[in-house]
Amino acid sequence: MSRFAGKTALITGAGTGIGAAVAKRLADEGAKVILMGRRAEPLEAVAAGMDGTVFVGDASDPDDTAKVVALAQETFGGLDVVVANAGGHGFGTILETDDAEWQASSKANLDTSMVLLRAALPALKASKGAICVTASIASLAAPAGAFGYTVMKHAQIGLVRAIARDFGRDGVRCNAVCPGWVTTEMADEEMDELMERSGLESREAAYAHVTKDVPLGRPARPEEVAAAIAFLCAPDASAITGAVLTVDGGSTIVDVPTLAFG
Repeated sequence: MSRFAGKTALITGAGTGIGAAVAKRLADEGAKVILMGRRAEPLEAVAAGMDGTVFVGDASDPDDTAKVVALAQETFGGLDVVVANAGGHGFGTILETDDAEWQASSKANLDTSMVLLRAALPALKASKGAICVTASIASLAAPAGAFGYTVMKHAQIGLVRAIARDFGRDGVRCNAVCPGWVTTEMADEEMDELMERSGLESREAAYAHVTKDVPLGRPARPEEVAAAIAFLCAPDASAITGAVLTVDGGSTIVDVPTLAFG
């Protein structure tokens, strides 16, 4: 497929996990890809396999986001797709969340979307471009002990809907994906913690444990989430905006009170 031929795409958090898979998917489909993240080494490793352009920076920093949008315009002539994928902070209950932790959660999960998209929207208006925000099923429900993460992920859905509402007449589309468990480096660390707490013998056993009540009975692969993001950003989804697509193996359809009946 070449759905993104002639298009320029910017992906944040592109050095690992879902972001890396999205960068590869869009490049495979013809996009000129800019990979943004805070660590050069993983970005360069991903970019090497696709002739991608690396930009080391913080998606929550106005100066960095202005620079990366300028890079897209000066190097490639514009910007057509933005995947706001950076995130992942804010664990503990509200009583365990001090002001610094709250601000860190906002910066990692919400500001990385808001600041980036504020900088990118003029260019996306010019190209009638597409946005996809990587949210979470924590945007739709509340995991235990993840207060800051849950609140900020819920806020991301509001951000997506507000942008879709305000800029639809300009031809800009803005959607979100909400993954459940995905076999990423971040999730691997959580599985390692679960192994220690529960006496499980392997990561595979830990993933099986956390997905035992998921209809598909397994976590997603990063490439599966990337496929959903590519669809939402492609012409195939030209009439879809303000949508929230779950990529969770069916997690969010489960009626928890009936689990005892199997």
